[in-house]
Amino acid sequence: MVHMVVWGVLSSLLVPGLGLAGSQQVPAVNGQDLQSQVKGTATKVIPAVVSIASTVMVRDQAFSDEALPFGLFKEPPSRRQYGQGSGVIVSPDGYIITNNHVVADAVDVEVILADRRQYKGKVVATDPKTDVAVVKIQASNLPTAVWGDSSHLAVGDFVLAIGNPLGLSRTVTFGIVSAVGRADVGVADFEDFIQTDAPINPGNSGGALVNIQGELIGINTGVGRTSRPQARRCRGALRWARCYG
Repeated sequence: MVHMVVWGVLSSLLVPGLGLAGSQQVPAVNGQDLQSQVKGTATKVIPAVVSIASTVMVRDQAFSDEALPFGLFKEPPSRRQYGQGSGVIVSPDGYIITNNHVVADAVDVEVILADRRQYKGKVVATDPKTDVAVVKIQASNLPTAVWGDSSHLAVGDFVLAIGNPLGLSRTVTFGIVSAVGRADVGVADFEDFIQTDAPINPGNSGGALVNIQGELIGINTGVGRTSRPQARRCRGALRWARCYG
């Protein structure tokens, strides 16, 4: 009897036209169609995602307390520190949106396109409180991301995260929206994040979070105190990028 009851419940979920009383019909998902759509979306968006290499000068604090005669202290030496992140091309003439922490205080910014062309980048705008920045390269006819609207997101929506984690270029991960409107995750001063279970690792920062149609709905920002990947909503980033782009 137990087996019959279980089979009866399963059949009501799997056979079109059958359902539990008072329940909503859940449309069947064709795995091959979903796979084709994910592949098509990745192919569409990858050309608009770039790798960003930054160089900052940092002082070696280990030498900061070295005393000199007459009560003076020796200036600590500076050294180069290298960082790596991602960015998204948002205009054909070379405006790129990324995270502020990817390019903050950089003395040199190098942008590498998906086709491996390299350009010197110039940071033209930053907003540390929202962890957003805009980088400009001297180029034209570039592939661009298509803007979406994160206000239409719902928990369970499929998303793809595209970037360069750990220096591995053109990496795509797949997941769902786990939550929207996340705040107090310890990533930025002003927080309105999309939480996703799509894997995001160091180097993904500044990369694209897109919906299943390939529309840009977030900028991957990092992992908060809860170790859950977060993405900055593009609803606000869109207005900000347009202001400077």
